[in-house]
Amino acid sequence: MNKKAFLIVLLYTFCPSVFGQDHSWPLQKCITEARKNSIEIKLQQLTVKKSQKEHNSVINQMLPSVSFTGNQSYNFGSTIDPSTNGRVSSNIQNDNFFLNAQMNLIDFKAFATAQKTKIEIEKSKAQLAVIENEYQLQILESYYQALFTQELLKIQKEQFKNSQFNLDRVQKEVNIGSKPKSDLYDMQLSFAQEEMKMMETEQLLVLQKTQLFQLMNVANVAVAEVVLENFVGTHNPAETTSVSSPKIKFAEINYKSSLKETKLERANNLPSLTTYYGFSTFYYKPLNQPDVIVGDFNQQISDNKNHQVGIQLNVPVLNGFRNHKRVSATKIETEKSKFVIEQEKLKVKTQIDIENQNQNNYAQLYTKLQEMKTFADASFRTSQAKFTSGSIDAVVFSAVKNQLLSTEYDLLKNKLQQQYIALKISLIQGNVL
Repeated sequence: MNKKAFLIVLLYTFCPSVFGQDHSWPLQKCITEARKNSIEIKLQQLTVKKSQKEHNSVINQMLPSVSFTGNQSYNFGSTIDPSTNGRVSSNIQNDNFFLNAQMNLIDFKAFATAQKTKIEIEKSKAQLAVIENEYQLQILESYYQALFTQELLKIQKEQFKNSQFNLDRVQKEVNIGSKPKSDLYDMQLSFAQEEMKMMETEQLLVLQKTQLFQLMNVANVAVAEVVLENFVGTHNPAETTSVSSPKIKFAEINYKSSLKETKLERANNLPSLTTYYGFSTFYYKPLNQPDVIVGDFNQQISDNKNHQVGIQLNVPVLNGFRNHKRVSATKIETEKSKFVIEQEKLKVKTQIDIENQNQNNYAQLYTKLQEMKTFADASFRTSQAKFTSGSIDAVVFSAVKNQLLSTEYDLLKNKLQQQYIALKISLIQGNVL
């Protein structure tokens, strides 16, 4: 027995998942899981890595490029004799080797390209922040829609207990003859209606939680057993007037990127200075001419060496005004991106103003809902006493009870709505929950 008890304790200690599972899912846990599983976020993260790999610093771009080329050719008929540079009628095998090195000393396009690719990294990161922010807003909305239904179901279940009690009591009173059967029929109808409404709410809740977990891309979860955390009064986002919306940041970085694009196009009109070094040698051999004596391969390679060092200045003079048009086009794109910044700022301001107005409206309604809840509680207590004494029938009592249920839910939903709006404003402003 001692061994069995020890094993049971061991299983409970080290294998809690076997006997139970934490079905509580607070909002932050949902957002964390959603960000971890989002395919769109993963794709954008790869885009960020790609832009980082594509970025080359100015020093990297100014490093010399070295290439080696070798070729072997056969010339038949009238050809050039490499040893005399004269034309002969012969068949010759010719092997050529070239080593070239080139380095830009002054290249304005390299500077502009480095700046452009650097800003592209910031742009891809800003796009990632936009995707994450919009995704969190979707999770927030889906979470609270399910939370509203979950809290409604809780209230309905509490009221259902009272209905069960009253039905049982009326059944007993009918059995002893103190109440007519019509009261029992009314109670049974009211009880069945409440049971159906509760079933519909349960079905809606499962559907909404399923949609939430599908949005989070989380599988293998018993959705019906999941409990969403109602943290009214325990968590309020910090109030702030600063706005750092990811969409505004992305628009600002996109504007900077447009400026760099214009600078890059202008660089095509600027001169560049390049230094280069070349080394070449060759080997030749007349074919089908045994009487012709030529040096061996190593000797010819050594004797035919040639070195070339130089500096090249390239000054663009005329390109058919094509580059001028490209510069003009990038300027127009820059102006457009500048207007997009103002457009995004206006959109964010409009959203925040609307949500602040909604929050003020809910705050004003809250006091009235509290007052209605007080009246509904008092009305239900007196109606319960009247129904027990037989002063009112079941239909009137059910109507009073439904009023209490409605006011309780309206008051709780008002609290949740205020919290939801506060969190939504925080996300729109770009702040952390």
